[in-house]
Amino acid sequence: MVVKLVREIMVAAKLGGPDPDLNPRLAAAIEKAKKSSVYKDTIERAIKKGAGIGEEKIEFETVVYEGFAPHKVPVVVECLTDNRNRTAPEIRNLFKAGSLGQPGSVSFFFNHLGVVEATHTDARRDAEADAIEAGAQEIEELEAEEIPEGQKGARFLTEIKDLDHVSKALKAAGWNVIAAEKRYVAKSFTDLSEAARKDVMAFLHELDDHDDVHRVYAALK
Repeated sequence: MVVKLVREIMVAAKLGGPDPDLNPRLAAAIEKAKKSSVYKDTIERAIKKGAGIGEEKIEFETVVYEGFAPHKVPVVVECLTDNRNRTAPEIRNLFKAGSLGQPGSVSFFFNHLGVVEATHTDARRDAEADAIEAGAQEIEELEAEEIPEGQKGARFLTEIKDLDHVSKALKAAGWNVIAAEKRYVAKSFTDLSEAARKDVMAFLHELDDHDDVHRVYAALK
């Protein structure tokens, strides 16, 4: 878990610069790392390495793999890797090893969007009005466990090109941005029996356990 958090910090710093005040993705990554008790020195080294400050340079790249989990559930796997020649066969083998899992093109089952998750100290805050003002396209509720008691939480969906603008606009409106990133959002979800769902979840956990896997997206609620 710590490896993935540190890697996200490095990539965020590389893409948007080392200042979290100007880089919402980096700010969100730092916040997640702090909540997981990642040492301050580790966070600072990751920022410098990602931003190319000092002798060490980051060489990670994002690689996306597509396929089906058991019971034909579409899955997109987003990896951050320093060696795609190592990562590619390992991810393919995980798909083949999973019961009925297989590689395949599934991107048409998903929308590739910018996603901002945020909370507001005012529980009565009009999130829809702020979404319109910021330029977000859609808004969803956050899961209850992600919202501090007495606060408002929302997930704002936007075009990827507008992600940075929407993040900054929401922050200016008093929202605490806890995630700001590109995601694959399923257009619809597969209905499964409880037994089939357990098969799929076991497969998804195995994918997520791979060190190079950054995000796993499945058309499953």
